[in-house]
Amino acid sequence: MPSARPRILYVTDLAYQARGRRYCDEDIFLTSRLRDDFDLALCHPRDAAALMDAFDAVVVRNSGPVLAYQEAYDEFRRRATAAGTRVYNPLTGKADMAGKQYLLDLTAAGYPVIPTVDRAEDLSLLPQSDRYVVKPRLGADSIGLRIVSEEGARASADGDVLVQPCVDFAYEVSFCFVDHDFQYALYAPYPDRRWQLEPYEPTDADLEFARRFIDWNGIAHGIQRVDACRAPGGELLLVELEDLNPYLSLDALDDARRDGFVAALKASLHGFLAAGA
Repeated sequence: MPSARPRILYVTDLAYQARGRRYCDEDIFLTSRLRDDFDLALCHPRDAAALMDAFDAVVVRNSGPVLAYQEAYDEFRRRATAAGTRVYNPLTGKADMAGKQYLLDLTAAGYPVIPTVDRAEDLSLLPQSDRYVVKPRLGADSIGLRIVSEEGARASADGDVLVQPCVDFAYEVSFCFVDHDFQYALYAPYPDRRWQLEPYEPTDADLEFARRFIDWNGIAHGIQRVDACRAPGGELLLVELEDLNPYLSLDALDDARRDGFVAALKASLHGFLAAGA
């Protein structure tokens, strides 16, 4: 049973260097606010498996790309699953938590995603393009992403990478959810400055788009970020559904929205702990 003040192991890599962002600042802020409700300890993702048994739940936040510590992450998942450890976000996520296969699955199912294939013989299923994006199935943070010609795409599509047409989008926009509740949206109005984010006021159609992917993933408790681009035809297309450790860009929010997010996160964590008690 959880203690009167639940104990949370908060997994983060405070030293991780990301382009245009300071992940550590976000986690320092969040943990300073979560301490009002929880007893907290921070640890590096490589240490989570060894420490988690002493806590009521593990919260995975800005822990960096799993590729940097794949063996430790696999061991953490194995031990947490075997022990029934409560991990937030739950390890049942079907999106980036499990690699990029979901982009193929959603393409095949007719969802509004950037069309994605993984085999040379399927390139004809993609819209014609002069340039293609090639990305690893287990990539993150643009690691290993390349832009190639059609010939390069055909040579690369061996089943181990994903291939997409290079979309000449107007802007990228991200929708942040806690559980199934929309919190805020941010966008990069200048494609060449993707981390210069500003608040975005979504339309009802925008939110309907984003909620389709939240509903598809089926996570009851957790933080998810739906990343999309505004295609030349005006429609939104999914870029990625981040359900493992989405960076939240809280520094781009005003105080009211930031406080609202913290309140939603606290309520979600209390509900998550109660559900597993």
